[in-house]
Amino acid sequence: MRLSQVVRPGTGQFICESGALAFLDEKLSLFKAPVVITGEKSYQAFMKHYPGEQNFPVFRYDGTASNEDMARLASQLPAETDCVLGIGGGTVLDTAKGTADVLGVDVITIPTVLGTCAAYTPLSAVYHPDHTFKTVDYYERAVHLCLMDLNLLAESPKQYLLGGIGDTLAKWYEAKGITEHVEGDLPVMAEVGIQTAKVTQEVLLRDTKEAIASLERKEVTSAFKRVAEVIVAVAGTVGGFAGEYGRMAGAHAVHNGMSLLEEAHAFEHGVKVAFGVLVQLVASNKMADVTVLLPFYQANGFPHKLSAFNVTQDLETKIHQVAEFAASKQETFNLALPGVTSEQVVAAMNYLETL
Repeated sequence: MRLSQVVRPGTGQFICESGALAFLDEKLSLFKAPVVITGEKSYQAFMKHYPGEQNFPVFRYDGTASNEDMARLASQLPAETDCVLGIGGGTVLDTAKGTADVLGVDVITIPTVLGTCAAYTPLSAVYHPDHTFKTVDYYERAVHLCLMDLNLLAESPKQYLLGGIGDTLAKWYEAKGITEHVEGDLPVMAEVGIQTAKVTQEVLLRDTKEAIASLERKEVTSAFKRVAEVIVAVAGTVGGFAGEYGRMAGAHAVHNGMSLLEEAHAFEHGVKVAFGVLVQLVASNKMADVTVLLPFYQANGFPHKLSAFNVTQDLETKIHQVAEFAASKQETFNLALPGVTSEQVVAAMNYLETL
C-alpha cells in the first residue's frame, strides 16, 4: 500500500485561554481590511465576549459550506479585503477558509462550539447547496491564527462538546486500525501523528467527565481546557502529521451507514462515530479496548448500541442496512479490517445490543 504523505502541521498561531478574544485586535494589526463570515448565534456569542473596538464588516454564510456559497461571499467582500475572520462552528469555519482561499488571503478562525477540529485544519468539508456531502478541499495556505476563548466556549451547547469528544476519540482507534495493516516502516511524521492520536485518547479517557461537568457549570477548569485543546488543536494535528495513515476507518464507515436511518439524524456526528468505534473494535476482536471504553461511554452519556439511537422498530433490518453500507467497497471499514464483510459488522452490532 503506497500512500502520499503531505505534512500539514496546523495553524500559524494558536491561542487557547480564558479571555483570549482580548488578543484579537493586536493580532489583526497586521491587516488593513479584515471582514467577518459568521452565523447569527455564533456572532452573538462572539460579541458577548469580544472586548475590542473594531467594527467589522459582517457577512452571513448560508449554512451549506458549499463552493457556491464560498464564491458568492468572495464576490461580495470588499475588494480591499486582506483577512477573513471566521466565527462559528465547523460549517462556518469551513466556509470562511474556502472563501479566503478563493481570494488568496489569510484566514483567522474563532470557534464558538467544540464539535470539530475545523478551526485548526487547512481544509474544508465541502457540501452541495442541498447539504449533501461533496468533497474535502485542501488548501495551500494554513490558518493564520486559531483563537479559542474558553470563557465563550464554556457557554456553548453540550451536544457539540459530546460530538467533539466522540469524533476525537475515534482518532486513535481508527489510526491504530489502519497502521496495523501497513507493511514496512511508517514515515516518521506519520509516527508523530499516531502518537499524537494516542494523546487524544489518554486525555479524553481521563478528563471528559470533569470537562462535561465544567461546561454544565459554565466554568473553565484545567480539564475543560485540555479537552478543548484536544478536540480542536491536537485532533487537527493528528491528520496533519499522519496524513492518509490517520484517516477515517471503521468508526466513520458505521456513521455513514447510520446516515441512512432517519431516527439517528438527531444525534451529533461525533456521537454516532463513537458508536462506530465500538463496532470497529468488536468486529476486529479488540475486546480489551471495548472493556475499557464501555464504562467511559456509560459515565458520559454515549450510546453503545444502535437501539439507543431511537431505533425501536425493525431493529434487525436496520442493523443489516447499516452494516451493508459500512462494509461496502466504497467505504473505509476495510482500512481497519481488510476484507471486512457485512456479516462481521452485523455480528459486532448484535453483540453490542446484548451488553
